[in-house]
Amino acid sequence: MKKLVIEGGRRLSGEVRTAGSKNAVLPILAASILTRERLSLRGVPQLSDVDRMMGVLRLLGGEAERTADDGLEVACANDLVAVAPWEEVRTMRGSVCVLGPLLARQGKAKVSLPGGCVFGVRPIDVHIKGLAALGAKIHIEHGYVVAEAPGGRLRGATMYLGSAFGSSVLGTANVLMAATLAEGTTVIHGAACEPEIVDLGDCLVAMGARISGLGSPTLTIEGVDELSGCEHTVIPDRIEAGTYVIAGLMTGGDVKVSGCRPDHLTCLLDRLSQAELPFEVGDDYIQTLAFDPETTTPRSTDVSTNVYPGFPTDLQAQWMALMTQADGISIITERIYPDRWMHLPELERLGAEVRRQNTAAVVRGPAALSGAEVTASDLRASAALVLAGLVASGETEVHRVYHIDRGYEQIETRLQALGGQVRRTED
Repeated sequence: MKKLVIEGGRRLSGEVRTAGSKNAVLPILAASILTRERLSLRGVPQLSDVDRMMGVLRLLGGEAERTADDGLEVACANDLVAVAPWEEVRTMRGSVCVLGPLLARQGKAKVSLPGGCVFGVRPIDVHIKGLAALGAKIHIEHGYVVAEAPGGRLRGATMYLGSAFGSSVLGTANVLMAATLAEGTTVIHGAACEPEIVDLGDCLVAMGARISGLGSPTLTIEGVDELSGCEHTVIPDRIEAGTYVIAGLMTGGDVKVSGCRPDHLTCLLDRLSQAELPFEVGDDYIQTLAFDPETTTPRSTDVSTNVYPGFPTDLQAQWMALMTQADGISIITERIYPDRWMHLPELERLGAEVRRQNTAAVVRGPAALSGAEVTASDLRASAALVLAGLVASGETEVHRVYHIDRGYEQIETRLQALGGQVRRTED
């Protein structure tokens, strides 16, 4: 097991290029199940979650091989095994995306209930509801979702996929993929509008799917008999880009986050403007502008996470780290995952003044953070602890670094290139 050791107090400077989107590439990899032809992907990040999804595809009978630094070839030409076992699915929630494609292609599927980051209940009821609307018979048995399409093929239907916490990204992805091979027309109301769903839809369209309404809450899918292979470039990771933008601003640094999509981060940029932090935006970059954190502090700014284009729940922990350095009291409300607060006590170990009030957290700043040993509980919590360590006095050790490897490509190397004192060592 590894840990990150961070020596705080150094201003970041330089350029970091955004890697491909983890949350986009995982369902796109699952989409390879829908065709017997080859899928050629570019912009694929070097992440442990991607490696795990490749392992799931191989276990099902497919082939998945990296061809370059960001290239990947996937082929599911042979008959597939319709079972995704617990051993492969338990560590990564995104692997549940094989359920819809397997069901659509094989007429049946048995997929373990997923794992992933632990920060509260994240049921897959939306997935099951949508696939059942397409005619699947589904039940839970011994920790597995067991699904079958009567007659071997799903049927198009009109459905509403919203939930108490808004639209479901993975739920929309699963049902969207299944509907591409269903007989007839499917209309999904309450669909997720996230860029990752649009990217998946663009890839499916390139494979021959007939989809309209991408980027809106209503998707219409005309089922086809088969899909073909294609070449597709994955969109840049908006959460990684946002994390590095916050890192630059927390240290008062001059950091250019290039190769990103600023239009995917409009809510974050709006909140940064409200916090009176200096940055500029180009067509494919966001650049933080240097300032002295000793004399200039951010203005405390409230955020509420919400579905896209609202503030991303995957940036909530990083925003909390930033607000520990803001002047005054800021309130952070979590509307997507009400229990996503595992990072809060660890930030307190570093000296943050934070308290939870139901689905909100109250942050008082600016706090003089000091290095300590902290434990990462999930992917985004670990990113927040790294950000806090960058501005804390002394040395911060972040344990369980395998969490951060799920969503950030070589984070210590990239921070080192910006002047950060970060190293990975044995724990």
